[in-house]
Amino acid sequence: MKQLTEEDHRKVSAAVTAAEADSSGEIVVVATPLSDPYHDVALHWALVPLFAVLAWAAWRPTALVWWYDALFGGWQADPTQSQLLTLLMVFAALKFTVALLILKWMPLRLLLTPAATKHRRVRRRALAIFQAAAARRTTGRTGILIYLSLAERRAEIIADEAILKVTDEHTWGEAMAALLTDVKAGRIGDGIVAAVEQVGVVLSQHFPRSAADANEIPDELIEL
Repeated sequence: MKQLTEEDHRKVSAAVTAAEADSSGEIVVVATPLSDPYHDVALHWALVPLFAVLAWAAWRPTALVWWYDALFGGWQADPTQSQLLTLLMVFAALKFTVALLILKWMPLRLLLTPAATKHRRVRRRALAIFQAAAARRTTGRTGILIYLSLAERRAEIIADEAILKVTDEHTWGEAMAALLTDVKAGRIGDGIVAAVEQVGVVLSQHFPRSAADANEIPDELIEL
């Protein structure tokens, strides 16, 4: 995954300053490698081989006897039900543990995570960051967050109360398209800059800068 550079930070900070020059809005830009560890997704997928072992034992119970003889030798009395169930429990636990270890590899975990789940987790994290970093932190309630989650390849634009009154979900379409186009091409910094410029255009139309306007939130790219 391509990382943000110092040059990217400089470009984004300059773009935020320029975008806010004509507006009373405050733009907060946050980028993160990952919005959620998706531990529950790994756990759910690890249950698949566990239940597969149980289904295999129910389908072919004689296979457990074969494995018991293969592991412990055939020169003994037939295994008891308790011994067979213990062997089954060991097989199931082993499969579950191995699956969890394999799913520690995040690219695989993300590949197995449904798109809707990624969307919800990214949105939830963006909202939490917006509440902490931008919501109600400006005098005119004109804060807006541009949030980029790199591993999930998703972004969110969340606006404060005053901006929501004059915009809708379609307002930020061009900003989102500009952001994702460059990010997909590996130009993360350029994508963020393009989104900031588009957001600045909208803010300048609805919230032109007044003489008394002050910079209430630092103009910088925040990496989490």
